Amino acid sequence: MSFNTFGHMFRVTTFGESHGVAIGCVVDGCPPLLPLTAEEIQRDLDRRRPGQSRFTTQRQEPDAVKILSGVMAHPETGLQVTTGAPIGLLIENTDQRSKDYSEIKDKFRPGHADFTYEAKYGLRDYRGGGRSSARETAMRVAAGAIARKIVPDMRVRGALVQMGPHVIDRGKWDWDEVARNPFFCPDKDKAAFFETYLDDIRKRGSSIGAVIEVVAEGVPPGLGAPIYAKLDAELAAALMSINAVKGVEIGSGFGAAELSGEENADEMRSSNDGTRFLSNHAGGILGGISTGQPVVARFAVKPTSSILSPRRTVDRHGADTEIMTKGRHDPCVGIRAVPVGEAMMACVLADHFLRHRGQVGR
Repeated sequence: MSFNTFGHMFRVTTFGESHGVAIGCVVDGCPPLLPLTAEEIQRDLDRRRPGQSRFTTQRQEPDAVKILSGVMAHPETGLQVTTGAPIGLLIENTDQRSKDYSEIKDKFRPGHADFTYEAKYGLRDYRGGGRSSARETAMRVAAGAIARKIVPDMRVRGALVQMGPHVIDRGKWDWDEVARNPFFCPDKDKAAFFETYLDDIRKRGSSIGAVIEVVAEGVPPGLGAPIYAKLDAELAAALMSINAVKGVEIGSGFGAAELSGEENADEMRSSNDGTRFLSNHAGGILGGISTGQPVVARFAVKPTSSILSPRRTVDRHGADTEIMTKGRHDPCVGIRAVPVGEAMMACVLADHFLRHRGQVGR
């Protein structure tokens, strides 16, 4: 299996399976002398960790990260810093229940990668999906914690802005509220509604989709390239690589199709701080290059495919059958996708920051 690495100057390679001994990653290209401890990485991992509320999978994984390489105590300050060498990270799996999947080992789960993995490799890991499991995204979050340190003054934050057909009130957006509810929702009233809404879905053994918005502030202008390394194209690819993501938009995205040229144009004026934009329909990217405005992206996450309702499928031998997926699953996988989206945004911006610095020297 190839293509387990993303990035160019800031490169991340992940490994491991959902029900294997451990999952891990190697981060290559990180500049030296950046302060880095396992505790800092753990803070981001704890936001993604399963089993923290009744609205996520009840798999109890501590997701305790170990730094295997690439850091040492600075001889003068004693602080743990990056050395410039590859940073190895490892998380042990401690709560696998492979027996939950024994009844479906010969059946293809609708909506999952079972059929396509079997078609490509001639076998698949039926125990929670193996490499295709969202368990892999824990290592993306770990890598994202390192990426956040690379771009000076950059802040990356994400929020759940829609669940099913229910959209938040943007007039009530409060970033502080995101940490106060289990949905990463910036609208306090909508978060309260989501509790009852998702409880009903969870009790029925069903699932629902969501839309996540990620905003990066403090991004310098000039990141990206005009043709084959457009910042928005690589950001879209990174977000699309997250499990269950079926759509990505930058700035106004598909909503731009409803605007006139006058409405969509981000007008500019001169100010004491340089050029300022009067709006941000472009999502902080023009011609594939960052403008210095906040970079804004949204992605749609499909409903969790593992549900208790019987579904029609076929087995490995081509026979028609039915399947009901048991085990511990997220009724809305979009909830835990928030820190994953943040991590992918941070990794792409860190990669482009290093590429920009390498090309133009600043």
